[in-house]
Amino acid sequence: MDTQVILGKNIRAFREKLGLQQEDLAGFLGIKRENISYYETGARNVPLAHLKKLSNLFGVTLQDLLSEDLTNRMINIAFAFRADEFENEDLEIISEFRKIVKNYIRLVKLEKMHAQQIQL
Repeated sequence: MDTQVILGKNIRAFREKLGLQQEDLAGFLGIKRENISYYETGARNVPLAHLKKLSNLFGVTLQDLLSEDLTNRMINIAFAFRADEFENEDLEIISEFRKIVKNYIRLVKLEKMHAQQIQL
C-alpha cells in the first residue's frame, strides 16, 4: 500500500480515537480543514513539521504514523485518550507533554542499551 495512504489512515484513526474533528487538527496545525482531508486520503504529502506535531499530539513516533502494522497501530490507539471539548491551546499543551514523555522513554531505552554495552 502507498505510504501516503497508510499515513492518512493512521492520522484518521488517531484523530477519531481522540474524538477530534478535522477542524480541530487543522486549527492545531494552523492549516485549512481541507488539508486534513487531503492528508487522510493520501491525496497530499504531509509536511515533516506537521508529522512531528501530530506524532507528539497522538503520543506516538513518526514510525508509528507510517506503520502499516495494524497490531502496533491498534495498541497505540488503545492508549490514546479522548480529547473532547479541548481547545487548540489545550492540544498544544497535550502535544508538548507527550513529546516530553516520548523523549523520556527514549532516554530510558538508551540508558539500558548503554548499561548492556558496559556489561559486555
